[in-house]
Amino acid sequence: MTMTENRDTAGVIAPPPLLLLAVIVFGLLLDWLAPAYLLSLLLSLPERIMIAVILIAASAAIAIPAIRNFRSAGTNVEPWKPSLALVTNGIFSRLRNPMYVGGTLFLAGLAILLASDWMLVMTIVSVPVMHFGVVKREERYLTAKFGSAYLQYMQTVPRYGWRF
Repeated sequence: MTMTENRDTAGVIAPPPLLLLAVIVFGLLLDWLAPAYLLSLLLSLPERIMIAVILIAASAAIAIPAIRNFRSAGTNVEPWKPSLALVTNGIFSRLRNPMYVGGTLFLAGLAILLASDWMLVMTIVSVPVMHFGVVKREERYLTAKFGSAYLQYMQTVPRYGWRF
């Protein structure tokens, strides 16, 4: 395949799990280099644990069914591989990007649990990176691949669970 040929992928900027890992690593590195201690001052350990458990449980409740829906449909979970089917059932009937919402909730929960101020900041920074570098590219790809079926899906199901 030459560089000018189209590949049957979304062309995301990086694998989303790698982006999540980068948030964790850079957040912890910045905590070590320039600690802020805001979360540890604002929230006690029991409060951080309670918030983290809620966020991480919500993350799992959203992302795990999404992965199962993809596998049941026989399509790839990884956005750097071809999409073999348009999945619109289960959690995907309520939001189009449950794995990314789940990943963001997980990062926020982990940051709060560890009192990692910079990880929380990096989580916020990662949202537009994920939106423009992954989600928007996937939407272009899925529109080209599935046509009117995906356009109809986009009109009826919000991207992140809420309408703007």
